[in-house]
This record gives sequence, C-alpha cells and structure tokens, in this order.
Amino acid sequence: MRLADKIALVTGAASGFGAGIARRYAAEGAKVVCADINLAGAEAIAREIGGVAAGGDVSRGEDVAAMLGRAVEAFGGLDILVNNAGTTHRNRPLLEVTEAEFDRVYAVNVKSIYWTTLHAVPLFRRQGRGGVILNIASTAGIRPRPGLTWYNGTKGAVNVITLSMAQELARDGIRVNAICPVIGETALLEAFMGMPDTPENRARFLATIPLGRLSTPADVANAAVFLAEDASGFLTGVLLPVDGGRTA
Repeated sequence: MRLADKIALVTGAASGFGAGIARRYAAEGAKVVCADINLAGAEAIAREIGGVAAGGDVSRGEDVAAMLGRAVEAFGGLDILVNNAGTTHRNRPLLEVTEAEFDRVYAVNVKSIYWTTLHAVPLFRRQGRGGVILNIASTAGIRPRPGLTWYNGTKGAVNVITLSMAQELARDGIRVNAICPVIGETALLEAFMGMPDTPENRARFLATIPLGRLSTPADVANAAVFLAEDASGFLTGVLLPVDGGRTA
C-alpha cells in the first residue's frame, strides 16, 4: 500500500474531491481524519473508510486547531495535510459579487491555509519526521475563466502560497504541493458554470478541455496519492494540473 500507516487530515471530506481523496487514502493504507463543516457528511465518509470525523469551519482558527487535535487524539500525530475545503461565488460579472460572498470565498479558500499552516507546521516540527501539505488549487489560478474573477483570485493566491511555503518549509522536510483540477463533477458545478447543468450548457465547458470531459474525484485522488507517497519525496513546489489539457 502506497500510504501504509500514514496519518492524513483531509478538509472538505464530506463530498466531492475531498471524499474521493479520503476514500483513496484509506484504500492505500492511511489513517484518515475526515474534516468538514458538514459533520454528518464527514461522519458518513469516516464510517465507510474506517477513519474518524471532525467538524468545523476551516476559516476559524479554533476549529482548525480542533481538527488537528482530532488527528493527534485518534492516531497520535499527522503525516499528510490536505487543504481541500473550498467554495465559490456563482459565475457572474465581477461587479455583481457581494462583499459577503467575496469575504467568504477568501476566508474558506485562502485564510484556511493560513490557519492549517499555523497549527500543522509546529506539529510536524515536533514530530521530527517532516510532513506533506497538499493544497487543492484550480486551473482557475493558472488560466482563469471570466465570471469567476474573485474565485480565480483565491486560487491564484493558493498557487503562490504553495510555491512560497515549499521554499520556506523545505529545511524542515515538509513538502508542499498543489493540485490544480479543471472544472469537475462536484456539488459546485452549477455555481462554476453559472447556469443549469444541461447537456447543452455542459458541452460549452467541455469544448475548452482537450480530453473532452470534466475532472472527477477519482482523478484528483490519484494525483493526491502520488504527491503524498514516499516515492515522491523529492517533489515540492509542484503545481500539478489535473485538467485534461485545459492549461496546456
């Protein structure tokens, strides 16, 4: 198993990419903490994979501290942190996005990484065995789509933060990478599209992806295993598109 005996915390694990990552990590031998603001959903995934659940809002420092505490309490430490929790404003002209929507998307997509870093890095350092931080970014931070300007900005921030963290934390043996999926088959799909998910509307987005389909949780989970396993121990500062050629 590629992640045998590793301890992983996956945020946003109740659905979508996070659930896919949690399932695959467990299948590869990891002990997984499924964290989500939807505690019932996180508990359901945890029961399915034999992990444990933690509730909370990733934009709140005390909630993040509790999530990390759950990993230590249940499994004795942490090896892999996956910053997957994310949200978006609906695809619409940039002047129509409200301040509340702007604040929330930056809090969940960017400030959450500030909080998880503040709590996870000291833990990794105390353990003395390095660690892996994996940020789920987006092709939106590489090749933005119109109508998602403020969301695009959050993912651009995630990409730059990933590169900077990789440089600063390398001396501690902490690897920091990002996965950049193209628009995917998740609960946020219609918000990203800004229109109903009909075959005709979906075709407009598929036309921009050379391999001709949306990303899936399995696609992202495959990349998440690769970047977390020991065989990738010399990879840090990678922004890995999982995008069917969208950013090529």
